[in-house]
Amino acid sequence: MFDFRRRRMAIAAAALTASAALALTGCAGGGDADAETYDPDEEVTLNLAFWGNDVRAALYDEAIAAFNEEYPNITVNSSFLGFPEFWEKRQTEAAGGGLPDVMQFDYSYLRQYSENGLLLDLEPYLGSIIDTEPLSDNILQIGVVDGETTGIPTSTNAWGLFTNPKLLDQVGVAEFEGGSWEDYSDWIGEVTAAGAGAIWGGTDYTGRIQNFEIQQRATGKDLFTDDGEPNFTEEDLAAFWEQGDEVRVVTIPQQRLEEIYPVSGFDAALTASELTWDNFGAGYLGNLGEEYTELGLIAPPVTEEGAKDLYLKPSMLHSIAASTDHPEAAATLVNFLVNSPEAGAIFGTNRGLPASETMLEGAELDPLGQQIRDYEASIADRLGDAPPVPIVGYGTLEEKFRQLGQELGFGTITVDEAVEQFFNEMDVVLDQ
Repeated sequence: MFDFRRRRMAIAAAALTASAALALTGCAGGGDADAETYDPDEEVTLNLAFWGNDVRAALYDEAIAAFNEEYPNITVNSSFLGFPEFWEKRQTEAAGGGLPDVMQFDYSYLRQYSENGLLLDLEPYLGSIIDTEPLSDNILQIGVVDGETTGIPTSTNAWGLFTNPKLLDQVGVAEFEGGSWEDYSDWIGEVTAAGAGAIWGGTDYTGRIQNFEIQQRATGKDLFTDDGEPNFTEEDLAAFWEQGDEVRVVTIPQQRLEEIYPVSGFDAALTASELTWDNFGAGYLGNLGEEYTELGLIAPPVTEEGAKDLYLKPSMLHSIAASTDHPEAAATLVNFLVNSPEAGAIFGTNRGLPASETMLEGAELDPLGQQIRDYEASIADRLGDAPPVPIVGYGTLEEKFRQLGQELGFGTITVDEAVEQFFNEMDVVLDQ
């Protein structure tokens, strides 16, 4: 058993619509930007904010208690909210210049807050207060915006294909063995035929922007450039959505999905596969019920052999407010929450698969957590650099993409009309 109390981190011891308001309130850091050391005798108080529920709050309380065993002079006051409310409060605080010292951060908001000068550049603390040895370069690059590191990932996930072995046994079809998108479509059709109107092979994958993204990345293009400009054409998007013309015939009907909303076809044991982020597994098992004890998890279909189309995405990050009065102490707390085996033992996979090797050492993975770890190791050859940090308004575009996918599923819109609407929406988002 890992002796957490004997192991000490030596280096450590040494909302989208608010863009205008945020731009007006961006401010410089409250500490010395060149400071790389921490005074262990200084009595400080830090505010820590995160989103989650009572379960996660109890885990943070335990982690703070462990942190205080090493740093008794740092008082940490924590608070949490649900995800939407968390960002509503951050918006209000940002407008008033009062963000918490340390925050759990979501990838989709990182560019917005970073570009408005609201997050501390962590570069002076990397390799000193914040140990970088346990974090790969790919992981560290995820938190870089315009050349500044403003977030450190706590955990990662990757795009994958979940399957339901129990349903596949029920219809007598073998697991998908991998292959092209056409192979996957054929497999979906085989499952649907065997399911005889009660079980389908999957959902129309052209309704998810992430599937478009990995097909684009297979050609060497991210969806957006480093400058936030679109990196795909109307023809690219039309070609992707046209793939759905045949697959929609064999996937679960859109009307059936509407009837069971807010759960998905996979949650409801109506579809045998689902393309999504690999950290969705626990939620699926919870919704499926006790009779479903396992899931399959394999790589998505291949667009181009040898392409680096997949990437690790942060489940969440930790960031520090630029306005903090205690940047060194805040960096010390971030290092503990991101790197320490103690935090790994406490959180497990609650925040996703730990991104830090030392944190992962401390985590006792349940079977699903180990499956996700094995999956991410299995796709190492397909992992490329993470795309640029999402543009401001990316969440709006992701939702528009999903809505247009629904309309295509209902047959109330043509591919050309969907492409036109999406590009019109993108113009509005990029002009804000």
